[in-house]
Amino acid sequence: MDAKIVVNNVKKQFKELPVVGGVSLTVKNGEFVAIVGPSGCGKSTLMKIMAGFERPSSGEVRIDGQVRNGPSPKGIAISQHGSVFPWLTVQQNLMFGLTGDSRGHGSRAALADHYAELVGLKGFENSYPHELSGGMLKRAEIARALVVKPEILYMDEPFSALDALMALKMRKELLRILEEERHTVLLITHDVEEALFLADRILVLSPRPTCIQATFEVSHPHPRKLSNPELQEMKDQILRELGVTV
Repeated sequence: MDAKIVVNNVKKQFKELPVVGGVSLTVKNGEFVAIVGPSGCGKSTLMKIMAGFERPSSGEVRIDGQVRNGPSPKGIAISQHGSVFPWLTVQQNLMFGLTGDSRGHGSRAALADHYAELVGLKGFENSYPHELSGGMLKRAEIARALVVKPEILYMDEPFSALDALMALKMRKELLRILEEERHTVLLITHDVEEALFLADRILVLSPRPTCIQATFEVSHPHPRKLSNPELQEMKDQILRELGVTV
């Protein structure tokens, strides 16, 4: 697979505080990469730089070989805080991302309804966010990101606000969607099991100023059972890298 994202010795500091201490990595087209690390180590800052929302103090990020100087429609960010508009219905929220699309209103509405169905919200197209459960809101947010057909999904703790059962359902739902529509995915998570369940590769970041401390390739096919002894051993190794006694 071709390189989709190339990060070359990226550093970032805020005033006198160094946050990212020199990160280099390559993400292949269609690859799912999870990033874990201690709280406050700079995970979110690194992702914002990769997505174009922050400028690095030095170094560069290239997307498809082009230097990234700001946000691009090629990539969409999904965060733990949510981004749906409460005054719009599910369909209207999805159509909002299609503003300026050359297709007519009917075609945009049909596309929005297709993605609502894709994430399991068929029948709720005319519902408002306050009428949806937390899990359904997250589905709406994912559909809102996918409807614009991004090449890259930047996901920052997307399921952390959900209870454990709903988070597991959403992880399975995400894998199902990615089987139908392949995207390059970068996921920040504090949950090592979530990373093992979803990712092709896991990067462990060091404390601030952060750098890549360890890399783990997860070659097991989906669906994965985390009770698998090899995955359990990998989990223990990752936890040890994070300074957790196992």
